[in-house]
Amino acid sequence: MQKHSGFRPLYFNAFLCIVFLLCTSESNAAGFGIIENGASGLGNAYAGAAASAEDASTIYFNPAGMTYLGDKQAVVAVHAMLPSGGFQNTGSVAAFGKPLGNENEEANGAQLLPPTAYYAMRISPDVHIGIGFTSPFGLKTDYDKEWIGRYQTVQTELLTFNINPSIAYKVNDVLSIGAGLSAMYAKAELTRAVNFGIPADGGIKVEGDDWSYGYNFGAMLQVTPNDRIGLAYRSKIEQQLKGDITFSRPTGIPAVVAPDSKGSADITLPESIMLSSMDHIAEKWDLLTDITWTRWSRFKDLTVQRDNGGILFSAPQNWQNTMRYSIGANYQYNPNIKLRIGAAYDESTLKDDNARTARIPDNDRKWLTIGANYKISESTKLDIGYAHFFIKESKVDDDQNPQNGHLIGTYNTKLDIVSLQLTYDF
Repeated sequence: MQKHSGFRPLYFNAFLCIVFLLCTSESNAAGFGIIENGASGLGNAYAGAAASAEDASTIYFNPAGMTYLGDKQAVVAVHAMLPSGGFQNTGSVAAFGKPLGNENEEANGAQLLPPTAYYAMRISPDVHIGIGFTSPFGLKTDYDKEWIGRYQTVQTELLTFNINPSIAYKVNDVLSIGAGLSAMYAKAELTRAVNFGIPADGGIKVEGDDWSYGYNFGAMLQVTPNDRIGLAYRSKIEQQLKGDITFSRPTGIPAVVAPDSKGSADITLPESIMLSSMDHIAEKWDLLTDITWTRWSRFKDLTVQRDNGGILFSAPQNWQNTMRYSIGANYQYNPNIKLRIGAAYDESTLKDDNARTARIPDNDRKWLTIGANYKISESTKLDIGYAHFFIKESKVDDDQNPQNGHLIGTYNTKLDIVSLQLTYDF
């Protein structure tokens, strides 16, 4: 990067900022995707993630960025979520013959996201290889067993673990390209209470897992010595979850009424396209932007099928494709400390309150983030990032099954995320 004595004419950066501002005038979302697959980008709200290539976490965001790294590098990051707020009842109707239950649910207590790790190395002047261990998708909602919506859901959990070997090639001083394969493990668990029409409740647990495969690729274009663009694509991954359907039956309910069995559910984890820029606008300043499209419309329904071919349940979802927009800046405070700031806007997968369920009460969210990078030694760096989410009030109006009652209420939630990352160059 060239040095500057002051701010220069920003024709390239101004164009990207105008695009960003025009796009953010529309609404925006997250579904159950996880973008927190590196702590260095959190302080910028992951603006510039497909273009910055600051460390080996670029393996996830854009594998072409490995050509900007040194000979060998390892990265490990951990992430903690701090939610607050929860569900407030605004007129729910009890299930047939049942008490209403606890009307409000609070979402408090720290939760850890899966850690992420990367290793990248140069095998020739123009070729780098690497591997990433990430969790691109995940979800957990956990309610009290006596809450008002217990017949809709008690617990929903989706965990993914992705192994992502990658390769990058520096075509010339302007263009770098990269690609990777994904081997993704997915595990899901759904539980809820069951109304058998007697005073005592029963319950059901559906669980399953699967390994499946996909790919990703990207390119980086060094437009000028100070301006870089990155474009990255991650493919869809079709998971065929297989496992067990287990009922807890109260006394007096025979097994033939609610038999245990094997079961399966198909879910397609969506593809995404990320377009990012990084612009060195002054001696100590970088400006970063990002626009990401995710094809959430692939999530049309949640259907669980018994191994005999019968349908246990099928709930329409009808999610819609989403856009995510972010902008951020880096300030090189001194040779050892870099400061970060960022903002983002995520579009909801749901456009209709009647389509929202207590399992995934998704809605639009805005991010404000800060972070810092500290150079501990010539080979070791520490990153810390913090994000606060302003989440739009979510309304739930769920009466898909009259036997389960009519759940009506709102979610007013806030979320904070803190991430730490250690980067080591060999």
